[in-house]
Amino acid sequence: MGRSVVSAAAACLAILAGSVVPTLASEPLNIVVTIPVLKDFADRIGGAHVKVVSLLSGRENEHTYSPRPSDLAAVRRAQVVIQIGLGLEVWVGALLRNAGHPGVLVVTTSEGVERIAGHDGGNPHIWLDPENARQMVRQIAGALSAADPAHAADYHANEDRYLGELRALEADLLRHLRPIVDRRIVVHHPAWPYFANRFGFQIVGEIVAQSGAEPSARHLQALAKTIREERVRVIVSEPQLNQKLPRILAQESGARVVVLTAMPGGVPGTDSYLDMLRYNVLQLAQALQAS
Repeated sequence: MGRSVVSAAAACLAILAGSVVPTLASEPLNIVVTIPVLKDFADRIGGAHVKVVSLLSGRENEHTYSPRPSDLAAVRRAQVVIQIGLGLEVWVGALLRNAGHPGVLVVTTSEGVERIAGHDGGNPHIWLDPENARQMVRQIAGALSAADPAHAADYHANEDRYLGELRALEADLLRHLRPIVDRRIVVHHPAWPYFANRFGFQIVGEIVAQSGAEPSARHLQALAKTIREERVRVIVSEPQLNQKLPRILAQESGARVVVLTAMPGGVPGTDSYLDMLRYNVLQLAQALQAS
């Protein structure tokens, strides 16, 4: 497995040690990422200088994904592999070992990010907080600059431009949320604490404790009672998950189900990270106001 890179300095050391060969100026940097949000970041930073392949499309469950032969081939061609870490992509280690590509530069974007408690040392859905996204973008820009120093100035210019767009969107969304007083929600699974913390939503319950788990009848009954008694108005689900349980809870409690996406491309109109962030905040705000 390649070494995890947490800064441009670490990536430079990797190059000097001979484990990463900088790309020629005329060749795009081959990058493999695990999930679509990382592809969006890498595309925005790399521009025309990179060729980025995402192993997941946004409709699969990243926790239970099973790599395909084409994924193995993509990793073998890659100069940089970018992942989240924190146990999100439990299948990555075996994929890297099977690829037999020890020189690939592995960037683990959760390094250095302040974590919320969760399985395997922290909840891995860090990108749903735009402050964490900014840190991830800086890390990716540093790694690309180290792997392809001929285009480092372009990478950092793209980084500055993108971070400006992200700051402007976050400020606009926070202004949009100001009139909403009751921001309590129930979520399908624990993908949303970073998002909730940044935008001021309060998670009062979860349908399942982790992806792939099945809740007990007792848990669902207790959750429905909580929703009714505390008058929680919105249940958040995701397109990658089975919608049956949120619908049952909504029928029993009178709450409204809103489907958000933790992945760009998960629902129409969310092809980029910025689009996804805007969609999630505005859809949830609309559901809370309508209820």
